[in-house]
Amino acid sequence: MSTFLYGIDNLTSAVALAVASGKAKAVLNDNAVQKINASHQQVLDIVSTGKTVYGVNTGFGILANTAISAEDAATLQYKLLESHSVGVGDPISEEIAKLMLITKVHALAQGFSGVQLTTLQRIIWHIENDVIPVVPEKGSVGASGDLAPLAHLFLPLIGLGEVFYKGKRNNTENILRQFAMSPITLGPKEGLALINGTQFILSFAVKAVQRMHNCLEAADIIGAMSLEALTGTKAPFDERLHALRPFAGNKLVAQRLRLLLDNSAIMQSHVDCGRVQDPYSLRCMPQVHGASRNAWLHLKELTETELNAVTDNPVILADDTISGGNFHGQPLALPLDYACFAAAELGNISDRRCYLLLEGKWGLPMLLMKDVGLNSGFMIPQYTTAALVSENKTLCFPSSADSIPTSLGQEDHVSMGSISGRKLNRVLDNLEFILAIELLSACQAIEFRRPLKSSVLLEFAHDYVRDYVSFAEEDRIFAEDINQVAGLIKNFSFVEKVNEFADQESIALNSGFELFGV
Repeated sequence: MSTFLYGIDNLTSAVALAVASGKAKAVLNDNAVQKINASHQQVLDIVSTGKTVYGVNTGFGILANTAISAEDAATLQYKLLESHSVGVGDPISEEIAKLMLITKVHALAQGFSGVQLTTLQRIIWHIENDVIPVVPEKGSVGASGDLAPLAHLFLPLIGLGEVFYKGKRNNTENILRQFAMSPITLGPKEGLALINGTQFILSFAVKAVQRMHNCLEAADIIGAMSLEALTGTKAPFDERLHALRPFAGNKLVAQRLRLLLDNSAIMQSHVDCGRVQDPYSLRCMPQVHGASRNAWLHLKELTETELNAVTDNPVILADDTISGGNFHGQPLALPLDYACFAAAELGNISDRRCYLLLEGKWGLPMLLMKDVGLNSGFMIPQYTTAALVSENKTLCFPSSADSIPTSLGQEDHVSMGSISGRKLNRVLDNLEFILAIELLSACQAIEFRRPLKSSVLLEFAHDYVRDYVSFAEEDRIFAEDINQVAGLIKNFSFVEKVNEFADQESIALNSGFELFGV
């Protein structure tokens, strides 16, 4: 098991997810401990000298000019977590909350926030023992950091709030008693350091980077299967064509489609059929899927910058303190909204291919079933893709285009990035179902091309789905099939199995990924 050093190593989305899943371990080494202790001592020195520093011995937000006595400094931090715990709605997933803990430890361990070592050690205890705070999904405007969700995240440190433990939701005090542990006492500035930051937005971004990449890979494979079923041509994927418009995403998708369709007997059977052009949803996959890949790359790069950033306020430097705006969520809010459009477009073009498969053209039976009339065939699953595509369109209003002043005007421009992150993951929820329905339809359609076979990769993909869902001779409860296939996409197994098979066959399906830092 690999080991990541908090506050020292470069954190990536993949490493954060590996730590959250228990596949990697993260620790504080002596170097990080030294930086943490030095920063904490600077805060203690500020308190002892009486120098006025925001959040250390002043109130917060609009109350920044209100002085707080040294004896009230600890009480101030306690009250800060209480007063800012105003989140509403359902709890976020345990995985996202755990990512919030991991990313916060990494930010604080860089030694610019003045927190105590014992505070970080307690947060790491929560991570390692899967005692995960209950965090409501709504309440952050994404500007002075994710104040409300971070306040809920750290209520358990002072013995308040709720946690998930072993699949159950519990009062924190009961779980601490079970472990014979007591709440910690926060020192000066610690409450502020805990709730200032973008870890709520960031953790949704990390998860979206993983999920969207999976959808992008699946979309190429599924789109190629639909093209085969519709006896489309691979001419639009010619390397020479894409050299003339060399967007990285376009070139990568075209390359993958060429490999996915290589040595297909179905493709060879209609080379001279006389069909000049395919519909855009087949012909323009490199341009559409590729543009979405470019958007994903932008999100990934900015997410990994933020993963290693200090988003606290004020920042404690070796010889100074600076009160600034590193907590503002705009740098992530914009790429999250951009990725939202890109994910929605993957669903849009997938729905169009679903519709093409039903039309009864190019040798396929109408609605992908021989006996229609008595049977509705695959007509109604496409209703679901249409509904999900429409819902995704309504989710594409950019949250970052809005701003509502808070804190009596002190915080007069906010990012709404927390909504951007949640919304992107809702679009990905829908996209996974849309792709599943196209995959289900493409598998059904390809069987009408028998005895001809597709490429080895697409035949493997088809057979893998058939291990879970059989060919439909007549109507049945297709929701069961959709959920079964959607599960293969949502748990990443469909893409992982195709990639593993490609490696076994020495097919470089993912060559070119170095362009995208994968």
